[in-house]
Amino acid sequence: MTSETSRAEAIELRQPTDTDGYRLHRLIAECPPLDPNSIYCNLLQCSHFAETGVAAELDGELVGFISAYIPPTKLDTVFVWQVAVHEKARGTGLGKRMLRFIVERPACRNVRFMDTTITEDNEASWGLFRSFARDLGAETQHSIFFDSEAHFGGQHDSEILFRIGPFDVNAH
Repeated sequence: MTSETSRAEAIELRQPTDTDGYRLHRLIAECPPLDPNSIYCNLLQCSHFAETGVAAELDGELVGFISAYIPPTKLDTVFVWQVAVHEKARGTGLGKRMLRFIVERPACRNVRFMDTTITEDNEASWGLFRSFARDLGAETQHSIFFDSEAHFGGQHDSEILFRIGPFDVNAH
């Protein structure tokens, strides 16, 4: 068994709780180039959106987190807001494990699409979501969602909407 395999098996996935909010804030700070949010926002991610999120722990330390939610006007879609994998857990397949954990949750039983936004230069995220789509046997689409100039005043790169689906998680 390789060290990556044993490390991957030691990582526990679970639903977030409100006590994870500060820990999530610290994890995001250790995972550049992720955009930090306020601790209060992280508390909401871990409480209001807990049913569609996932926390990953290794030896009691938060080493991975995905915040996601189902938009009120798109009940067949889970929107992945942010994926964080600490360097201690990279190379273990944790990102895809966390995505699968989310779509297999009861809160996502009607989900047939996954949306996220990715900046053009974020190769790790492009690779993660393309690979996850392949695993599901699903098609992908992408288009500009938030434009650098129109939405960010030129202070942030454009965010490209990446859509996976339709898919049936039970078929794969």
